[in-house]
Amino acid sequence: MKTLIFIGGFYNLAFAIFHLSFWKLFGWETDLRSLSAINRPVIQILNLRLIFVFLIFACVSFFHAPELAATSLGKTILLAISLFWFGRAIEQIVFFKLQKPASIFLFVVFLIGTAIYFLPVLE
Repeated sequence: MKTLIFIGGFYNLAFAIFHLSFWKLFGWETDLRSLSAINRPVIQILNLRLIFVFLIFACVSFFHAPELAATSLGKTILLAISLFWFGRAIEQIVFFKLQKPASIFLFVVFLIGTAIYFLPVLE
C-alpha cells in the first residue's frame, strides 16, 4: 500500500501543476476582470491555497508513506485526503453535472484519487 500512497503523491503533484496553469488555461487575466474587486483576488487566492494543499498532500505521500500506512494518525490523514477527493467528485456532479465528456472524465479522475487514499486505510 505504500506504493499506492507514493502514486498518490504524483497524482497530487499533477493537480498542483494543473492548477498553476489556470491563469492561462482559463484566460483569467481577462475573465476575472468581470468579477468584483473582492471576488477577483479571492478566486486567485483560493487557487493558490489549493495548490499549496496539493503540494502538502504530495510531500506527505512521497516522504511519509510508511507512517501514513502504519499509524492511526497516518490512516486519519489518508482518510482525510480520500474524503477531500470524494467531495471533489461530488462537487463535479453538483456544479458541472455529468453531461459533457470532460466532466465525466474529471469525475472518474477524482474517484481515482479517492480510491488511491482510501484503499490503504482499509489495510
